[in-house]
Amino acid sequence: MTAPPPEREPGNAAAIGAALDWSNVEVAVPPPTPPLRIPGVSMAGFRQLRPKQGEITMVAHPSITLLLDLGDGDPLLCRDGAASRRGSVAIGLLPGDLSFRGCLDQGLQIRLTPIAAAAVLGGLSTELTGSVASFADVWGPDAGRLHATLRAAATWDERFALAASALRRRIAAARPPVDAEVAYTWQRTLRTGGRRRIETLADDTGWSRKRLSARFAAQLGVTPKRAARLVRFDRAAHLLAAGHTAADTAALSGYADQPHLHRDVKSFTGHTPAALAAAPWLSIDATTWPTAPADAR
Repeated sequence: MTAPPPEREPGNAAAIGAALDWSNVEVAVPPPTPPLRIPGVSMAGFRQLRPKQGEITMVAHPSITLLLDLGDGDPLLCRDGAASRRGSVAIGLLPGDLSFRGCLDQGLQIRLTPIAAAAVLGGLSTELTGSVASFADVWGPDAGRLHATLRAAATWDERFALAASALRRRIAAARPPVDAEVAYTWQRTLRTGGRRRIETLADDTGWSRKRLSARFAAQLGVTPKRAARLVRFDRAAHLLAAGHTAADTAALSGYADQPHLHRDVKSFTGHTPAALAAAPWLSIDATTWPTAPADAR
């Protein structure tokens, strides 16, 4: 009797599959200075110089992602398991098997930490966990106007400025989206690479573990344990992509041993560490998403 395949942890954000020709893609990032620098927000623009059909399969990342399709051709096709949708989308934490097919004509990707997403999207940020939704459904009535304005902009700098302005307006209008104790726990989880025990984090906040776990899950959409696991995996993925061996990656990322790393990689991606190391999207991550202080993530 054949054993069932291991249960796969849903994921978000990077690519495994046929190598992408990044020499054919223009990548733009905003300067890390005000007013474009917003805590918890990262942006990048992509433009395919010679339009070519392709497919990108995504890899887990600890962020909520807004992917705005700004091209003039056929809208990107997003496949979320058995479901599919075209055009701009909002991708929650842990959305499951996710891929995009079509031409990467022009696109703007905005990554939001769960804390930033709570301010920008309100309660919808937690409802997105484990799923993908139309950008218009998540952003609201002015989604079409923002999309048209971004598409009409002449330069990436102009697009980044427009997007930052829209994000700042939403953040300014939001009530405090998460408890200070929840925000602290998320930031410490990032800073420690997911290594700090939940009991210790609870002690730091003065809350019980049960209360912290419940409030964290209610406000950010995942439990502290799953958040730590996702952050640890994300660090491991980038170490593998940077050329570290699986053994070194396991040690540097806080895994008990290499088999634990292998199981986590398999769970999040369905692939081996060697296959993850070759993920073409991860190969340009350092360029696309310049390093930022952990507390700004």
